[in-house]
Amino acid sequence: QVQLVESGGGLVQAGDSLRLSCVASGRTFSSVTMAWFRQAPGKEREFVAAISSGGGRSRYVDSVKGRFTISRDNVKNTIYLQMNLLKPEDTAVYYCAADNEYGVLKTTANAYDYWGQGTQVTVSS
Repeated sequence: QVQLVESGGGLVQAGDSLRLSCVASGRTFSSVTMAWFRQAPGKEREFVAAISSGGGRSRYVDSVKGRFTISRDNVKNTIYLQMNLLKPEDTAVYYCAADNEYGVLKTTANAYDYWGQGTQVTVSS
């Protein structure tokens, strides 16, 4: 079992930055792939970014490339999502997720085994 708790969301203006954090507890954090997803009202949950268990590999959805950076600290059992140059279309509830299976950095929500409760990010224009 992995328990995930996100934090760091808030209300910002377009062009601002935010850093989200997700603290994990339970099984060995350093062995799981981690990811961020987001869900806007009335829309399906969308993949944002993923990072391998050791932190050496990552992938992003095209809409955030160059603006968002995913990272992890396996000593602190924490992953981060640094979000720069935020846009109103980034407004959503952001969730972190964990995948027990080693290997490919997956982009579909149903591939992930554990989820946090989410943190709201609102970007005003």
